[in-house]
Amino acid sequence: MEPYGNGDHGSGVVAFQIGRSHIDVRFRNGSVYRYTAASVGQGNLDRMVALARAGQGLSGFISRTVSDRFAARLE
Repeated sequence: MEPYGNGDHGSGVVAFQIGRSHIDVRFRNGSVYRYTAASVGQGNLDRMVALARAGQGLSGFISRTVSDRFAARLE
């Protein structure tokens, strides 16, 4: 997984991995969730990928917009 942001873990997200049609997000508590185009919609997935790459805003977007619409809990 790729570290999220600048290493300051004020965010709930600490790492992510972008796949072909999904993004896996590791949260500060150690849990990892997979979000897919099918579970959150392609537009939301594209936004999550952009926020992850930018290193800011992903945790808030998940909280406000996609919430618990993950496809799977991986860890």
